Order: sequence, then structure tokens, then C-alpha cells
Amino acid sequence: MINNNPIGIFDSGIGGTSIWKAIHGLLPDEKTIYLADSKNAPYGQKTKNEIVALSKKNVDFLLKQNCKLIVVACNTATTNAIAELRNEYNVPFIGIEPAIKPAANNSKTQVIGILATKGTLNSDLFHKTAQMFHDTTIIEQVGYGLVQLIEDGNLNSPEMATLLESYLKPMIAANIDYLVLGCSHYPYLIPQIKKILPEHIQIIDSGEAVARQTQKVLNEKIGFSNGDNSEPIFYTNSNSAVLNKILDQKYKIIQKDF
Repeated sequence: MINNNPIGIFDSGIGGTSIWKAIHGLLPDEKTIYLADSKNAPYGQKTKNEIVALSKKNVDFLLKQNCKLIVVACNTATTNAIAELRNEYNVPFIGIEPAIKPAANNSKTQVIGILATKGTLNSDLFHKTAQMFHDTTIIEQVGYGLVQLIEDGNLNSPEMATLLESYLKPMIAANIDYLVLGCSHYPYLIPQIKKILPEHIQIIDSGEAVARQTQKVLNEKIGFSNGDNSEPIFYTNSNSAVLNKILDQKYKIIQKDF
């Protein structure tokens, strides 16, 4: 089955490009449209109603571009808004939430760490998932300030290193053996996180799982592109410089208010 419409992907900024890279790597023939709502980042400090409203705005924009499927490449938007989105729109949605299950199932110490935004950790969906693993101690840590530093282009700043140490050292002391990254911005911090964590602690993010689920939904319900005109397009409503840098200045970026 051929369907040449694009896959739409949105996030509260540039972090969801980590998800886009996984999808593009697995499905290079698919045209993708990525929406970076950096003007409203971070979502993690907003109320549920605000997150739902922003998510609907992003979906409306992507549907105007005839997207055949929408990936909510934001943990906060998924955990707070995806149920409302599925109820309101007649298009398949794929969400992203902290990968607690593989961490809890594989943990030897039965202690895992979750680094995520306040909006994700406070959500009903997160609590419901976490409660399934009562034999595992889950150390939750809000990554205050991390998203904003990434959005501002301060990925390797001394301030970032200080924040990461303050968040991760108590988890190390609590004997975690898995760290789950519960925000799509955080995979860009993996090189710095590895400098702090002992080698035996595994880091899990959701990019590859989301890409595989996208492939599965296309295969079962929608159809794949034939590879024509598969050049990705990126939209941002903020300064495009940081997005440009994180994409190695390879792709078309349109700066637009939405």
C-alpha cells in the first residue's frame, strides 16, 4: 500500500529531533515534517490544560500539511494530552513516554532512576505505568533547567554539568542500575551523563522503540511512501540557529509563527 503523505512530528522545541533521527534512520524513504514549538518550551512547567491546548495547535498545523500520522515526540505532551488528541482527531498518533518497563524488567538492583520533566512525572499516565512495577524502587528526578539550556544552545555549559551532577549523584548513591531519560531533549545529554554515571548503569531512551512503532503502524494501517520527494522539512517558531546546529545544517528549516 502506497501513501506518499508525510509523517508529522512535534515537540516543545528541538529535543524531539532525537526521535526524528531514529524514525528517519529506520524509514529514510518517508517524508517527514517536524514542528519545533520552541517559543513555548519547556512544556514541563505548564498546566495540563495549557499542554493540551498547545498540542492541539501543533496537530492542527501538521494536519494542514496533510500528515498521515502524527508522532508526539514529547514525553510531557504524550503523558498529558495524547488521550484528548486521539479522541478529537481522526489520524493515528504515536506517543513517547518514559521507558520504565524495560528498565524495571532488567534491573538487577531493582532500583531505577527516571530523569524527566515535572509535567511528565506529575501525569496520570506516568503514575499508572509506575504503579505496575511495585517490586522496583523508582527514583524520580525533575530535570529543572535542562530543556531551557538545550533550547538556548548551552548544551556543554558549566551550568549544565553542575545541574546533571546534582540530579544524578543521588541516584547513583541510591544504587540505580538503569537511568531512564523521560524527555526527548535528554538524549543530547548522553555524552555528559556518561561522564558522571559509573559504567555499569545503563541509559535508556525511547527513540528506537518509537521508530519501530511508527513502522508497524504504517505497515498495518496507513501505507509507506514510494520514496519520491522524501526530503524532510523542519518548522520552528523561534530562532532557527540551535535547530540548525543540532541538525548539522543539512536540512531545510522554515522559521514561522504558529
